[in-house]
Amino acid sequence: MGPISSFWSFKKLFAIVFVVFAISGEFVAGYYRPSPWRYAHATFYGDETGSETMGGACGYGNLFNSGYGLNTAALSTTLFKDGYACGQCFQIMCVQSKHCYYGNPSTVVTATNLCPPNWYQDSNNGGWCNPPRTHFDMAKPAFMKLANWKAGIIPVSYRRVPCKRSGGMRFQFQGNAYWLLIFVMNVGGAGDIKSMAVKGSRTNWISMSHNWGASYQAFSSLYGQSLSFRITSYTTGETVYAWNVAPSNWNAGKTYNSYTNFR
Repeated sequence: MGPISSFWSFKKLFAIVFVVFAISGEFVAGYYRPSPWRYAHATFYGDETGSETMGGACGYGNLFNSGYGLNTAALSTTLFKDGYACGQCFQIMCVQSKHCYYGNPSTVVTATNLCPPNWYQDSNNGGWCNPPRTHFDMAKPAFMKLANWKAGIIPVSYRRVPCKRSGGMRFQFQGNAYWLLIFVMNVGGAGDIKSMAVKGSRTNWISMSHNWGASYQAFSSLYGQSLSFRITSYTTGETVYAWNVAPSNWNAGKTYNSYTNFR
């Protein structure tokens, strides 16, 4: 083999190695990674049973049935982002307070609700969720993992973390034959959704509009068709496809599981 052919073989080898590393880099980048730590405050609502945390602005309904349990929080308007933060996961740590438990413990919560502004109270004295404050109103059992509940309000450090979910995304169907409303639950990775589209077995992809919270809607006649979904993350922009999630005889009021999720 001459010098010229050896040179071109080296270039081919380099190109192959470069492509492999580029693909590997994209694959690694496909995993959501924790954000930097930031400063905020936290309170709690409800009691130890968590009954007052059920439902909420994200539309997850019974949080036990939807897989979130009591490790949840309502977000101030600044964090809630018109519902696009629904499903995001936050690690919260009690800091700089005599009420923090020993060792400054942390816990991970899922955003399931909105803590609305209270303009009748000062932002530093009761109006904790008034913009532009970043604030977590936690389920009481979650708050009690960090500090004595008698503290009422505590300073915290927080960061976004990957949502570790078991299994695929779940799609709760509402609406009727001409209006499809989907609540998406158990979202992994960044936990959030920017946009969705639906595809019937006899249609092309149909864009869905954001209704409220974690719900998306399509004004189309889709009954009698098996349905697939295209989901794009709000934070990462990653898109995944959940094929044949619902059979052709799907019904409103039912929840259908997929094998697809973000990482």
